[in-house]
This record gives sequence, structure tokens and C-alpha cells, in this order.
Amino acid sequence: MHRIKFAVLLLISLGVVLVVIQNTAPVQARFLWMTAEIPAIVLLFLTAVGGFIVGLLAAILVKRGQYSRSKSDKSKTPSAD
Repeated sequence: MHRIKFAVLLLISLGVVLVVIQNTAPVQARFLWMTAEIPAIVLLFLTAVGGFIVGLLAAILVKRGQYSRSKSDKSKTPSAD
């Protein structure tokens, strides 16, 4: 299963790299009140890195939530009446 996940991750990463490399023309990017003309390769790269960071943070938060829930469940012991 680990090899399948790695292969899928490798294929997706390769696809992203190919798309980024093939798009080098300048594009106009707007964010809130700012406008800039930057190469599409930079915009795509920044978007991919931002998505990776958000996904990584989400995975960490989910994992931390599961850990804290399982820890609190273990600390609750049935009371002996």
C-alpha cells in the first residue's frame, strides 16, 4: 500500500511539474487591490506550494485531533460505584 501511495504522489508531482514548466508566458495576477504581471510558471509554482502547505497543515491538525481524542478517551476510566 505504501508503494501505491508513493507512486500516485510521484505521478501527481510529475504532472504538476510538467504543467508548470510548459506555462512560462506572463500573466496578470490580481490579489485584493494589487495587480502584478508575472510569469505563469511563478504563479503556478506558488499555487502548488501553497496547496501543499495547506494540505500538510490540515493533515497535521486532523492527526493531532485524533491523538488528543484517543488520549482523552483513555484517561476516562469507568467509575466504580
